[in-house]
This record gives sequence, C-alpha cells and structure tokens, in this order.
Amino acid sequence: MTPPDTLNRIGILTRREIEARMLAPIITALCEKFDRAEVIATVRDSIIAMAQQQGGNLASEFGGCGLTEFESTLQYWTKDDALRIDVVERTPEAFGFNVTKCRYAELYQSLDIPELGAVLSCNRDYALIEGFNPDIELTRTQTIMQGASHCDFRYRQRTPPDNSEK
Repeated sequence: MTPPDTLNRIGILTRREIEARMLAPIITALCEKFDRAEVIATVRDSIIAMAQQQGGNLASEFGGCGLTEFESTLQYWTKDDALRIDVVERTPEAFGFNVTKCRYAELYQSLDIPELGAVLSCNRDYALIEGFNPDIELTRTQTIMQGASHCDFRYRQRTPPDNSEK
C-alpha cells in the first residue's frame, strides 16, 4: 500500500517547481525520440489521473466533499502567496473566485517552459474537483497561464446537497 501523500506541507508551488525541474528535461528527451504531441498527451493523461486521486484524498483529509470543505483545501494552493484570489460567490451551491496573481504561471515562465505550465498545473483543476466530488462542476473560461488578466474559477453543485434529516 502506498503511504499517504504528505507533500502539501511544503506548499504546492514548491512541489510544482520540483516536478517541473524533473519533468521538463524528461519530456524534452522523450520528444526527441517520440512524437511531441503524443508525449504531451501521455503526460497530460497521467497528470489528470493523479489529480483525480488527489481530489479523493483531499475529500477524505477534510472530512467531506462539499464546497465548504473544498474551499478549505485552497490553503495548499495559496500557501507562500502562490495564488491571490478574490472570492466572488460563496453559497451552499456555488463557490466562485478569480485568481488575480499566479506565481505558478510566473514559475513556468522563469523556467522557460511556459508551454508546459497548463499541462503541469492548470490541467489538474477539472480532474481534481472530479475526484473530490463528481457532483461539483467547474467552469473556467480563462487563465493567467494563457495570458488572461485573471483566472475565473466557478464551482457549482450539480445536485443540491441533501440537508434533510434521515
């Protein structure tokens, strides 16, 4: 059995830097021997699978899979001023925020791999919430990583939580 993932203690920004510094040269080497699009697709698919698993682990760690618990998980992504967010909506059925500063995008730019930023980071967002709770839907129309002024994250509970007594 794999031991629990405790790497969030170092902060996800630091974690992503370690991953990027290891993966970028490996991806480059693989692209020299194999079709680049296939290599990137394989990396993307692997990261999606890991993010789904991490979402499930977070739900267990936070003792629930509602929007309130999900909001609590943001502490890992915002640690070390990695993200600055402005909450625009917070209800039992919806949680929305804009990312106004993204040090993850700055990180990939500084490592001269901006094209991998979306694959290594933004790519995880939809899969993470799917693993956390498949009844929560994420809508995001833009990202800083792709050159927008902000990222717009909007989470909605697909089916209202059952608050009735059983």
